[in-house]
Amino acid sequence: MCGICGEVNRDGAVRMRVLEDMADPLTPRGPDGAGVFAQNGIGLAHRRLSILDLKATSQQPMVDPDLGLAIAFNGCIYNFRDLRQELTAKGYRFFSQGDTEVILKAYHAWGADAVKRLQGMFAFAIWEMWTGRVVLARDRLGIKPLYLAQVGASLRFASTLPALLAGGGVDTAIDPVGLHHYMSFHSVVPAPHTLFRGVRKLPPATVLTLEPDGRRHEHVYWSVRMGEGFDAAEMGEEEWRETLTQALQTAVERRAVSDVPIGVLLSGGVDSSLLVALLARLGHSDIRTFSVGFESVNGLKGDEFEYSDLIARTYGTDHQRIVIPQERVLEALPGVIGAMSEPMMSHDCVGFYLLAQEVAQHVKVVQSGQGADETFAGYHWHEKMLTSADPVADYAALYFDRDHDEMAKALSPDLLGADHSRAFVEAFFERCGETSPINKTLQIDTEIMLVDDPVKRVDNMTMAFGLETRVPFLDHEMVELAARIPSELKVQSGGKHILKEAARRILPAEVVDRPKGYFPVPALKYIRGPYLDFARDVLNQEAARTRGIFRRDYVDRLLADPEGNLTAKGHSKLWQVTVLEHWLQTHAA
Repeated sequence: MCGICGEVNRDGAVRMRVLEDMADPLTPRGPDGAGVFAQNGIGLAHRRLSILDLKATSQQPMVDPDLGLAIAFNGCIYNFRDLRQELTAKGYRFFSQGDTEVILKAYHAWGADAVKRLQGMFAFAIWEMWTGRVVLARDRLGIKPLYLAQVGASLRFASTLPALLAGGGVDTAIDPVGLHHYMSFHSVVPAPHTLFRGVRKLPPATVLTLEPDGRRHEHVYWSVRMGEGFDAAEMGEEEWRETLTQALQTAVERRAVSDVPIGVLLSGGVDSSLLVALLARLGHSDIRTFSVGFESVNGLKGDEFEYSDLIARTYGTDHQRIVIPQERVLEALPGVIGAMSEPMMSHDCVGFYLLAQEVAQHVKVVQSGQGADETFAGYHWHEKMLTSADPVADYAALYFDRDHDEMAKALSPDLLGADHSRAFVEAFFERCGETSPINKTLQIDTEIMLVDDPVKRVDNMTMAFGLETRVPFLDHEMVELAARIPSELKVQSGGKHILKEAARRILPAEVVDRPKGYFPVPALKYIRGPYLDFARDVLNQEAARTRGIFRRDYVDRLLADPEGNLTAKGHSKLWQVTVLEHWLQTHAA
């Protein structure tokens, strides 16, 4: 896993200084090496985190003059050894031992359809030297990011939005659609939008081809539809449970490929505990596990150590508790917000950031349990959506942070526009067709919310310290299986019923039957004391007043009563606007 950036300039030469300026902010994502390549109006830059093939032969950008191809790649291809064997049988010869060269050869052998053969997480750019064609691609679940910006005649791309900004010339005018989504859709801004008019992001499972004559075309190479093709009449719960267990074990085993040690981010919940149990079942005897906890505030508990300790004892892991005092949370906030590719309001960001800071001192790769709640119906709104008579209205009431009426009170009139978030959900649910409300909800959670909330959050916060995070629940075959399982088997028992039943045969009952937990950061739910001072300082800056995104009376109301202004999900509205404004002050002045 690394950081990439590049430029396609059809009207002239690539400026090396721009490539270097974009690559510099990517250094934390790839602290082990750097490379730049430019030729004929095409420029690629790379920051390397060495996980597979630690030798210099896997340095990037990688150029294969015999095939006439160059690549900059971020991610990990878990089946690269199988693909290498297949390609060797076709006559290809390899000069390295890693997965990057396998992508190059696979592209030469199968063209853009090679992405369908890749099992893993990836974002890459490939240049065909002899034709001038450039191909950009992103993995099926959007685990690896790729941002795009048109700057004059050049198309630039990068693993993070701040890296694009560092190259200069990007239109940073606020996009009203992206802003509406941020403020309403719990900070989720669905692709291709971002907060800026001049920046877009390549959607997941998409290949974008840039032709030498300036034409562009993109196609979606993978999709999954919740509830389609399930074998409800042919498979009972027991068979689903066995199938699920085997699929997850395969996903965990795939993500154990590495030339460096691997750990597990262990929250003590069912999802991360299953990863530990299955690694142990696969014969891994030296598992390292890490858990984080925070000081309690106002009776809100800040750790779940009792459960993570139980799992560590059960499977004999080398376990480390990381306890974060309140003052360290406060000190970390500028770094946390600075590490965001796009502003995110979730308190979990601080938890993952501080956890990653410690874990990266011990291992370079970890497995994590993201994705299970979205694909196996683990959230509180899933049960309520099971029998919804008005899916759009009910989903908005359960998930949105603000309705459009409140948005009118919050935003400057020139940035308000239409009810973009409600319209997005309406269009999305319409596209889902006649399927049930719960399947529509699971579809939008998997295809949209998952990508631009938990997945982006974990990528941003762990890669801030060069820590590669692998997510077995987002193995695309796991997601396809989850889509086929009848929704009733997922929503029962407070959510994730079938996953809990699979876990029951493996994990201690105390973990399976525990109340659902989150990554609690109490100090950011109850914004008071120095945290309130932090928010007030950010929102009273001259930059904030001049930018004028928010109506001042709305900001003053949040500052006067932060605990009385929580979202439907119980998060601080004050924290949400503070993060946005601080992020803009950090990255866009």
